[in-house]
Amino acid sequence: MSYYPNIFDRVKAVLFDTVLIIGMMYLVSLLFQGSDGENTPLRIIAFVSIWLIYDPLMTSIFGGTLGHQLIGLRVKQEKDESKNLKFHQAFIRYILKTLLGWISLITVSTKSNKQAIHDLAVSSVVIKK
Repeated sequence: MSYYPNIFDRVKAVLFDTVLIIGMMYLVSLLFQGSDGENTPLRIIAFVSIWLIYDPLMTSIFGGTLGHQLIGLRVKQEKDESKNLKFHQAFIRYILKTLLGWISLITVSTKSNKQAIHDLAVSSVVIKK
């Protein structure tokens, strides 16, 4: 039987990832600092890629973001907790999590396996290792 983390563990992971994403964007901005606007499309692509790809890619490959890993959380398929989400599931989960924000966490305290709305939508579950 898996242990399902409380809402505070999940929030800690999100906060860590937010700081990490801001740091990555800052580093990218340093790389493009002296470009005089020539690389504006590349800068936009880099920022969007960091923001849009980091969470789903890490979740589908490693079972969670660096924030999840740090806190000891893993995002898995609800039906088989030994399997990571597929990229498209992780992507949909991330988009819903981003669009709904804190609202998505309303169901965490009401579900026995602590699923948020974005977890319910893609049949994922967050477990504590």
